[in-house]
Amino acid sequence: MANHDVVDSLRPDRKNSDDTRFNESPSESATPMTRIEAPAQAIALPTPTRRGLDVAALNETTKPRITRLVTITSALGFGVAALTFRPDALQLVTGLVAAIFGAGLAAAGANALNQVMEIDRDARMPRTMSRPLPSGRVTPLAVTIMGIELCVLGVVLAWVLAGMAPAILIAATVLSYLFLYTPSKPGFWSSTWIGAVPGALPPVIGWACVDGSWSSLAHVGPWALFTIMFVWQIPHFLAIAWMYKDDYAAGGYRVLPVVDKTGRWTWAMMVLWAALLLPVTVMPVLVMDVTPGFIAVPVALIAGAMFLRLTLKVTRTRTRADARKVLIGSVIYLPILMAAWVADAALGLVLGVQGTPLG
Repeated sequence: MANHDVVDSLRPDRKNSDDTRFNESPSESATPMTRIEAPAQAIALPTPTRRGLDVAALNETTKPRITRLVTITSALGFGVAALTFRPDALQLVTGLVAAIFGAGLAAAGANALNQVMEIDRDARMPRTMSRPLPSGRVTPLAVTIMGIELCVLGVVLAWVLAGMAPAILIAATVLSYLFLYTPSKPGFWSSTWIGAVPGALPPVIGWACVDGSWSSLAHVGPWALFTIMFVWQIPHFLAIAWMYKDDYAAGGYRVLPVVDKTGRWTWAMMVLWAALLLPVTVMPVLVMDVTPGFIAVPVALIAGAMFLRLTLKVTRTRTRADARKVLIGSVIYLPILMAAWVADAALGLVLGVQGTPLG
């Protein structure tokens, strides 16, 4: 789960000068009055607080795009595990529901709680000051209650429908995101790598949902998927951090681009971790018998080479526009890779590749 969103447009409110006029009563109409004008405001003002419960604003605190990515990668892990272990129909249905909704609900809750923890820093960053909490559209208490409920519901749902292993993994993901990654951001430039751990766990959660036991995690498959997600996050989030390094500095976050003024190490890390994607993305084919590799390997190598070439091409200039190109490239790259895995696993099913029955 990682802790980054799309830039919100800032539209500061403007005060109406009519609000500063004194109304004259009939008995005082002959008395000259001085008209007082409020000084023009040159800074962005937060959106006025709304009364009542703003459901849309509460939903916004869950970072729906990040939550969606969590559910997709968790479902991907479950799908590959299902093709590997071939569960029965009931396990297939309950496990899939646990993988999607258990992981998704907990991710939404963790994102909301993260925004409560970072409300003061978000208020200092132009990129985030219009979020529901800094702008006053919702209260910290309402978001905290909702976040805790969603996290608990996600863990309980996974436990009931799938078993102990995915439930504990979901709880560990939430706790590491909130109490390891979030506090590390103001103090350590290595926080990106810390945050990549909970961000890479959803495929492992989905895998564990296939039978709910720890034994399925002895397979190398879920850890191959974990490694891919971990490596992918580094160039992705370093590109975001470079684009908004001034914002992060204003918020007091010591991400690598903030402490690396020239960008030399930031861009070197982007290139290094983009290059690492080439070997790790073919790993599932080598360690899982249900993926023959006829689709996944060429797609992974071609897409990985193109992403690496893009990163290398812009590493000299290091502009915000260059970082945006890397960000967009990473966003395009991941779904292409996931689609290739699914297609390759489906091809293995057609070709009659044998899985490992549960039990």
